[in-house]
Amino acid sequence: METRLAALLLAGMVVGGNGWADNAAVRSAGAPSDSVTLSESQLHSVTVARVTEHDFPVERHAVGSIDFNQNRNVAVYTPYAGKIVATFADIGDVVKKGQVLFTLQSPDFISAESNLISAAATFEQTTSALTRARALYEKKSIDQNDYETAVANQHSADGALRAARNALAVFGESAAQIARLEKSRTLEPNLRVRSPITGRVTTRSAAPGLYSQPGNPPAPFAVADLSTVWLVAEVPEDESPRFKVGQPMRVSVAAFSGRIFTGKVDRIGASIDPSSRRLMVRSEIRDPGQELLPEMFASFVIAVGPPERAPAVPVNGVVREGDGTMSVWVVGSDPHHFTRRSVKIGLTHDGYDEVKEGLRADETVVVDGAIFLSNILYGGAT
Repeated sequence: METRLAALLLAGMVVGGNGWADNAAVRSAGAPSDSVTLSESQLHSVTVARVTEHDFPVERHAVGSIDFNQNRNVAVYTPYAGKIVATFADIGDVVKKGQVLFTLQSPDFISAESNLISAAATFEQTTSALTRARALYEKKSIDQNDYETAVANQHSADGALRAARNALAVFGESAAQIARLEKSRTLEPNLRVRSPITGRVTTRSAAPGLYSQPGNPPAPFAVADLSTVWLVAEVPEDESPRFKVGQPMRVSVAAFSGRIFTGKVDRIGASIDPSSRRLMVRSEIRDPGQELLPEMFASFVIAVGPPERAPAVPVNGVVREGDGTMSVWVVGSDPHHFTRRSVKIGLTHDGYDEVKEGLRADETVVVDGAIFLSNILYGGAT
């Protein structure tokens, strides 16, 4: 029985001697345990290249959203209480600065108009009286006290007229509209509430018949200038010291797959959000096409330092070992001979891994087929 088994083993060695040397890895006597030598035919399974240095940007990733430019997002309230008579815009409409959004019946507005008409009439009367008094005073027909009284009355009327004009300006009336009212002496029954900026109507709660009060939410209208928007990222508390004003950022949104919007950090929050433990980092960018809509989810890449230059290996050339360490296969003086070497990996960029320790530039490594060599080393390939 033992003789037969020995014969079978010998036959196997003979068969192996005819093909094994050409088709499987060879380990020479005394070779390091982390080394593999390939046959000529097996060299076609790997690709090697010389290690070069690359620039690796020091970046941090964050998530956030698009927001209105709050400096150009205006809630349009009525200056005084009143009942809404009519509306002239709806959500999504583009409105110009000064365009009428809605009209309002307001007793305060009518009172202000009446005061202006009265003040204008008094000013005209006192101006005429002063003109007559000045002529009589020059002819010595009235005494100085009467003349000074006429001057004082005219000054008082002038002040009252200016105050009446300013009161109507508070209601949003323009200088031309106020001048027209002074001239016509005809009351406008409804207050016209106008858009303070050029932009797009983003919310509307106004409807005819509703009673509106100044500052009482919701505002009848909200108008936002969407030609610029805020990119608002939330970064982890432990990384907050790395972020500075002026750092470039790249932003992507799901609605525009593949497109990158760029900006620079222009504002950093003054405190950490107590619930999320994150810090606000913000950029303002121009969006003339109004493609970025508020509340869109956004992904951020922010450069937090100058690029690091280091030896680099294509990601396919790095093997993650079972214990979590990283390794590469270095080509020896014999092009058939490969040695596994542990390395410390840093940043990843454009398909390359930064090698922080364990490898020098100008060494030659396997850039494709590293897994194949690892399988041979650990007995997973023949």
